[in-house]
Amino acid sequence: MQLTQTYIQGVILLILLLMVSCQSQEEAGLIQPEEVMLAIPAGYPAPIIPEENQLTASRVALGRALFYDNMLSLDSTMSCGSCHLLNAGMADHNAVSIGIEGRVGFRNVPTLTNIAYHPYFFTEGGSPSLERQVLGPICNNDEFGFNAAELAIRLKDNTIYQELAEEAYGRPMDLYVLTRALASFERTMISFNSPYDLYERKENINALSPEAQRGRELFFSTKTNCGGCHPGPHLTNFAFENVGLEKAYADKGRYRVSLKEEDIGKFKVPTLRNVALTAPYMHDGRMESLEEVIEHYDQGGVGHPNQHPFIKPLSLSDSEKGELLAFLHSLTDSSFIQNSDFLPKP
Repeated sequence: MQLTQTYIQGVILLILLLMVSCQSQEEAGLIQPEEVMLAIPAGYPAPIIPEENQLTASRVALGRALFYDNMLSLDSTMSCGSCHLLNAGMADHNAVSIGIEGRVGFRNVPTLTNIAYHPYFFTEGGSPSLERQVLGPICNNDEFGFNAAELAIRLKDNTIYQELAEEAYGRPMDLYVLTRALASFERTMISFNSPYDLYERKENINALSPEAQRGRELFFSTKTNCGGCHPGPHLTNFAFENVGLEKAYADKGRYRVSLKEEDIGKFKVPTLRNVALTAPYMHDGRMESLEEVIEHYDQGGVGHPNQHPFIKPLSLSDSEKGELLAFLHSLTDSSFIQNSDFLPKP
């Protein structure tokens, strides 16, 4: 269903309210007009925001409206929000993406948690910027199934979006505005307030249960080397690694971009933030539970030639597996998944 007039009017009202709320701070010389300050706790790094797409209230509000607008898909049945659900950690629960008309993709939907920090996008790293990534799902036949040129015409004919585009970017609604507004909204999806974070920041030394504390120590130990690929604060090193899922990969991962044999079966290391919410797991959603993931790493993979050297039999006890599981659950940020700013405007 496309946006209703009431919905879009609500977006305009939101923009006006945000402008008013910024006015007094602007007059005091504290911030620039409409500037959006990301909710990043002290001690955590700030993401790099492109100079030409700095965050403003009007850009984020426009991106929020577009994110949940089905008009971006060919038959107007799907939006970005169809596959990125807040209660699923901004992922979904399908093994692979499901597009218009029930079309089945071949990759698991990645979380948008802290997407502002990523240096490249898609599981094989095929897009260098969040702005460019936006058109991927839209133009993918198995996702939104649309044509960029035809979408541009559809957007141009929407008078409300034209007004919002002029407010946000000083130009008519087009693909430039679409990609940048969506990227702006997605960059606000910051998550650094899980029990793990509260414990690390010493804000609450009881945030982790004793079992989760033991799991934390095991996770970052040389016995498992989990922290080698999932270091803090992002719980990913953003590298491409082969974790020994197959002897022969149907989806060759990073090889699709680099064409290097040593990249066959390598996929971008995902963040583990909110990982307990984002099942199923792996690039193709083959594993239904975190228990299954832990078991895979304990077994040491299948021995692919490109397999990361950290992937080897661990001989974990049942209690150690339970401790790792408790730690992974401590990475769930309840304040993130309850943040109504990431939902459609009522």
